[in-house]
Amino acid sequence: MRPTVSVLQLDTHFPRIPGDVGSKASYLGPIEIIRIPQATVRAIVSDRPDRINIVPFEGALRIARGDVIVTSCGFLSYWQVHLQRSTRRPFISSALMALEGLAARYGPDEILIVTFDAAQLTPMHLGATPDYKASVVGLPQDSHLRKVIEGNLGVLDRKKAQAEVVALVTRHVTPAHKHILFECTNLPPYATAVEAATGLPVTDILSLIEQVRPGTVENRRKVQAAPGAA
Repeated sequence: MRPTVSVLQLDTHFPRIPGDVGSKASYLGPIEIIRIPQATVRAIVSDRPDRINIVPFEGALRIARGDVIVTSCGFLSYWQVHLQRSTRRPFISSALMALEGLAARYGPDEILIVTFDAAQLTPMHLGATPDYKASVVGLPQDSHLRKVIEGNLGVLDRKKAQAEVVALVTRHVTPAHKHILFECTNLPPYATAVEAATGLPVTDILSLIEQVRPGTVENRRKVQAAPGAA
C-alpha cells in the first residue's frame, strides 16, 4: 500500500512517541520513514542552514513514495523552495511554512514560536518574516526533552517532557498572544496540553500535513490516549 506520508527523518534513534511526526501512531494510514545518513541533530540544527549538506535530502525526495513528504526537523525551512522543486508531491520542510500566513493576521508580539534551540534559529529560517525572530523561545538546555533529542537517548518520559513544555509556554505567553507555532516536530505530542493550559490554538507540522491531505493525521486526543502516550 502506498504510504500517505513520507518522513525524511534525521539520523536519530530517540523514541518517536504518538504525536511525533515520525511515529506511525500519529497517522490514520501507513507512513514511510526514510532515514537520512549523517543528518544528525548537531548537523541540521544550525544558525547557518545554507551550509547544510542538502544532497542526501534531494536523493531521499527522489525515492519517497508518500502522498505528502515532510522532514523531521523544522530547521530545514531554509531549503523549502529548493527541495519542493525536486518533487511534484506536496513537500513540507517545517511548520515554519505556516508563519507567513499567520503573520498576515498577527504581529510578532501575538505569535509565540516554540523551537528546539532559540539561539540557532535565525532570520534565515524565517524566510519572508524575519521580524518574527523576536517571537521565538526555545527548550532550555537542561530540559528533559532537549537532553533526549540532543543525546539521542533511548528513553523519553512523556509526562516529564509535557510538564516542561507546558511550563515553558505558559511562562512566555502574554495577554497579547493569539497563536502558538511549534517549529520542533517533536513538540506536537504536547499540543493538546498546551492548548488547554493557555487557551490558545497551536499550529505544528501535523497541522500542515492535515491541511494538505485531509484525513491523514490521527485526532490529537486519541493520540494522547494511545499506548506509549502516557
